[in-house]
Amino acid sequence: MNLHRSLLSFALFLYPVAAWAGPPFMTDDPEPTGTGHWEVYGPIVEGEGRGGEFAGSAGVEINYGAAPDLQITFGLPVGFAHDDAGWRWGAGDVAVSAKYRFYHDERAGVSIAAFPGITLPTASNGMGSGKVTALLPLWLQKDTGPWSIFGGGGYAINPGTGSRDYWTGGAAVTRQFSPDLLVGIEADRQGPDAIGGRAATSLGLGAIVQLPSPFRLVASGGPTFSDGPGAAGFHAFLALAADF
Repeated sequence: MNLHRSLLSFALFLYPVAAWAGPPFMTDDPEPTGTGHWEVYGPIVEGEGRGGEFAGSAGVEINYGAAPDLQITFGLPVGFAHDDAGWRWGAGDVAVSAKYRFYHDERAGVSIAAFPGITLPTASNGMGSGKVTALLPLWLQKDTGPWSIFGGGGYAINPGTGSRDYWTGGAAVTRQFSPDLLVGIEADRQGPDAIGGRAATSLGLGAIVQLPSPFRLVASGGPTFSDGPGAAGFHAFLALAADF
């Protein structure tokens, strides 16, 4: 799973080796953590912005395989922001979600999962929305040899003064070049999350590098283009992952 990215609110088996997906990509996948196993992403640093104005979070994401085809995820972030006035830091909004893979055809390499999640208003110093928010997505994946195609999206419930609900989604293509390296590209689209705001499209390049077990290094980044005039922004993600 990945942590839902919004500016100040936090927001496989057909190949001889397992195909990785999910983090570091903005687009998620339907593959849950194995039953009884843990995935820990931390420290995570992610952000987005334009020039010297940017915001993001640093923290930990914990995935647990609670049952066959069921993953429980907790995100524990610290938010940050930078603009002309300098730096601001504060607690972020805790994220809780559950991924349930309700369709899995290993022979065809096709999976489908729902991954609803909420953020709780635990933030301080303006690092969150002050409201409970939710994302209700559906994710699909097709594996063919070393290639994987995954994507989907859903509806984000985003209450609060000046905020609005929106649709978001994306698609990614990855290739497992070796047991130690996966590389992928993606495109992600998010509707305006504020009244009078603009929709945005993000493009990204990501990689997962297997380190000495049980660690992996995951990273991605690329430009973000808001509808209408203005310079392109950026988004970036970097984390150390451990599986056990």
